[in-house]
Amino acid sequence: MTAGQAIDLHAHTLRSDGTDTPAALVARAGEAGLTVLALTDHDTTAGWSEAIAATGASATAPTLVPGIELSCRGRAADGGGVGVHLLGYLFDRDHAEFADERARLRRERVTRLRTMAESMAADGLPIDPDRVCAEAGPAGGRPHLARALVEAGVVPTISDAFTRLLAPGGPYHRRRRDVDLVRGIGLITAAGGVAVLAHPAAGGRGRTVDPAGLGALVDAGLAGIEVDHPEHDEAARRRLRGLAFRHGLIVTGSSDYHGDNKPNRLGQCVTAPDQYARLLGRATGGAPIPPAAPAAEAGR
Repeated sequence: MTAGQAIDLHAHTLRSDGTDTPAALVARAGEAGLTVLALTDHDTTAGWSEAIAATGASATAPTLVPGIELSCRGRAADGGGVGVHLLGYLFDRDHAEFADERARLRRERVTRLRTMAESMAADGLPIDPDRVCAEAGPAGGRPHLARALVEAGVVPTISDAFTRLLAPGGPYHRRRRDVDLVRGIGLITAAGGVAVLAHPAAGGRGRTVDPAGLGALVDAGLAGIEVDHPEHDEAARRRLRGLAFRHGLIVTGSSDYHGDNKPNRLGQCVTAPDQYARLLGRATGGAPIPPAAPAAEAGR
């Protein structure tokens, strides 16, 4: 990373489908030279308190932006439904309607994970549904099941688990009842947060959201697009920048770090400082958490 490009706005912990604790994530982000890090676990804010405490206790930690990655359902170019991830930053996590929806999504996650695990066990795969669900916790997802498949020797890698067994259309994939994308944007915005479309051109995951519908999402309150992402090639990034400029959207860049569950490195893609400033200017539900003051300064 170069100076002024140390803002990573998308990272996960073991509170969802990463492998680092929230405190370890904060420490690793500091070691990687990040000056700003957003914690964006799937459908949960369970890691916020630990990450905030770790940030406030260290002078080498990055500034922490509490956030989330919300599981939504949008529309693809062919008119069919498609899973969409929506990043939300600096919202009031006590906003009642949004808190209720996050709780419902976590219940969906638990039910879906158990259904997939039980289906595997019924087919004779060496998977213990109770163990998988207990280890995954309330924000569990397919990566937890993928790790169990690797540990059981069913597949050699997590990527193989997704490709062969867990991808949409695969023998054990099950859909969740995710929140409607327009409603998700509205919930984040109503809670004072900033809504940013996550990796909208990551076609390797399957069908993507229809870019022709972006205007309607902006009308609903969408504030930005995650343009610089490890799964976006240069052509996709150019196209997304054009869309962002056309609609007046904030452009973000992020690693989508998951610890050992993905090869993505902290700071692999970053957000420009002026775009981060725009994001902060939209937030009314919360504020970034600065690191502790250096000892010499604190003693003055």
